[in-house]
Amino acid sequence: MEKSHRDHIDKELDKHLNELNISNDSSHEDNTSSFASATNVTSGTQQRHSTSPLSRSIRPSPYGNENGSESRYSSCSNFYNDENTDNIAYEQHSSVHDLLYQPKPLRDQKNRPISTPLNTRPASPYTLNPTIDADGISWPSIGARKRIDSTPEEAEQRLKKIEGAIKTIITELGEDVNREGMIRTPERYAKAMLFFTKGYEDNIKDVINQAVFEEDHDEMVIVKDIQIYSLCEHHLVPFYGKVHIGYIPNKRVLGLSKLARLEEMYARRFQVQERLTKQIALALSQILHPRGVAVVIEATHMCMVSRGIQKTGALTCTSSMLGCFRSQQKTRDEFLSLLNRKTTV
Repeated sequence: MEKSHRDHIDKELDKHLNELNISNDSSHEDNTSSFASATNVTSGTQQRHSTSPLSRSIRPSPYGNENGSESRYSSCSNFYNDENTDNIAYEQHSSVHDLLYQPKPLRDQKNRPISTPLNTRPASPYTLNPTIDADGISWPSIGARKRIDSTPEEAEQRLKKIEGAIKTIITELGEDVNREGMIRTPERYAKAMLFFTKGYEDNIKDVINQAVFEEDHDEMVIVKDIQIYSLCEHHLVPFYGKVHIGYIPNKRVLGLSKLARLEEMYARRFQVQERLTKQIALALSQILHPRGVAVVIEATHMCMVSRGIQKTGALTCTSSMLGCFRSQQKTRDEFLSLLNRKTTV
């Protein structure tokens, strides 16, 4: 009686496994996916995304190189070649959409989603938004294209609106906007703010200006100690310092001055240093498709020095490493050691 009961259970189990398409010779990926399906069937409560990281096998790192090369950076395969374009798409799609538990977006008092970088960007080097749009604008603000396409009359009206807003601020702060030293301050400030944020109007095609050249060079290229000035988006006060940019070419190099112009385009916006660092690195990767990109920014923030905690001398350092610089510690160490080396010209 006990044996027949056991046989009956085995038959029912085999039938159930057949319905779930599970066999002994199936791959690990199929077993994992079927296990997720079995979880849904048996419990009826746990729902898993069809492309969840738990329902597919782990893909190898896209930075590996199986062919070998005479270059010192042979282990740094070209991440952006045609053979690895599927890896780029995989990273873009898997970085946020495949998370089992996504954080709830921030909302205002009227329950409307608040657009912030944390809501629009995944926690990986690749963003949900394209680095460079088809028209050459890179990460435009909500009113960037309107500002770019405005007529001279509309630009003048915008300037007058900013002047009026500044007059209101000065008046509410208790100052006389009509005294000699302040009478033209709103106009000067409005023009200054338009200059400080001119990066929104820059087209990356005009910034690079076809300065990409074919060159048989596969060694590290570094331009360091580039002066940088930007506005903290939290308090609208400056932060300034130096940016160091390095990359390992993949048969193409960029005019050296264009690295500084690329930094200037992103710095002349309302920024946070972390995002600024990543934007420079991603844009350079998109333009050159190099073996690797490294960007380091060292800056002093006036919002921390002149107000708030008032800690003079505090320095903020951020970095963004892509390709070889992310996957190979020796390459990253070489870059950082060259930054610390003092050179005289």
